[in-house]
Amino acid sequence: MMQSSFFCQDSAVSSNGNHPHRSPVRVLVVDDFAPFRRLVGSMITKTPEFHVVAEASDGEEAVQKAGELQPDLIFLDISLPKLNGIAAARQIRKLAPKAKIVFVTQEFSLDVAQEAFRSGAMAYVVKIYAGTDLPAAMDAVFEGKRFRSAAVSR
Repeated sequence: MMQSSFFCQDSAVSSNGNHPHRSPVRVLVVDDFAPFRRLVGSMITKTPEFHVVAEASDGEEAVQKAGELQPDLIFLDISLPKLNGIAAARQIRKLAPKAKIVFVTQEFSLDVAQEAFRSGAMAYVVKIYAGTDLPAAMDAVFEGKRFRSAAVSR
């Protein structure tokens, strides 16, 4: 269970469930593999303050939905059809500047992770470690800190 406070737009949301009057954190999950989108969605919605508002299967759809829905948090893969995740993140930063971007990817490269951070991401999680790293990344992001999976090559 995540212990930090999460921020949704302009209001704080405690992950302990003690603030039901607060707005939920609105989440967009982007991955071209539908079972992984569902897995991420099920992981994050175990915390009641998180609500998946949409899913996208490619970078162009991610940009469109981010601009339209203005999510608070976006889980974004790098290897996406039509528009890769890093290019999508750059466009999303312009259309949904308040959204916090967390890359969830198979890429272990430090160079790729650095490029992801330059594109506006707050966290970089390697997919095979998502079970343990995703909660830590979410805590870090909502504390205003960056997070990177320890498995990323140095």
